Amino acid sequence: MNQVVFLVDVDNTLLDNDRIRADINAYLERQYGASCRDGYLAILEELFEELGYRDYLGALQRYRVEHPQDMQLLSMSSFLVDYPFANRLYPGSLDVLERLRQLGPTVLLTDGDVVFQPRKVERSGLSEAVNSHVLIYIHKELALDDVEARYPALHYVLVDDKPRILAAVKEAWGTRVATVLPQQGHFAHDANALASFAAPDVTVDRIGDLLDCDLAHLFAAAPRLEAVRM
Repeated sequence: MNQVVFLVDVDNTLLDNDRIRADINAYLERQYGASCRDGYLAILEELFEELGYRDYLGALQRYRVEHPQDMQLLSMSSFLVDYPFANRLYPGSLDVLERLRQLGPTVLLTDGDVVFQPRKVERSGLSEAVNSHVLIYIHKELALDDVEARYPALHYVLVDDKPRILAAVKEAWGTRVATVLPQQGHFAHDANALASFAAPDVTVDRIGDLLDCDLAHLFAAAPRLEAVRM
């Protein structure tokens, strides 16, 4: 039983996933044309509605099924798996992970498919930064029992860019978890989401701002954490 375990999201928390998506869109249009790009992106969004995460390789496979004679997009798989993810880390991401590890076990907690998401975590250097303590679920907010079994702790600190995820975990774990929202990416700036879900315990502008925060109070023995702005 650990005193505290830090759970840190990947996409738009440590890694600029919006920039990655923009790069993929630009590459598709440049290499294959707007029509091919739009067809692929439409399938990608359909899968997002079904799965809750963007399955880039799954969308590629479905595109092939729907367009069996179109050979253009098949080389897209190489672009995806060889993408330089390390170039899209937010400033301070690796330093934040190093600091958190000094305070307690630090785990990457993310959603995604079984091929592209692990590849992203590995090639970005994030897996190495946490000594391969990586959990990838379909819906992580529904897998909290498994998280607890693998990393038992008296207290958790969850860092995530999605207000919905933070609120769901807070509802499940109550005062056992401190929620931290870095305001990066489109989810963190979604006014409807921010208004619809409970405010996180801590809000920062960027992940790197956690380097200047007093993190010890997040897991201090207290009956209730007060919402703060750092």
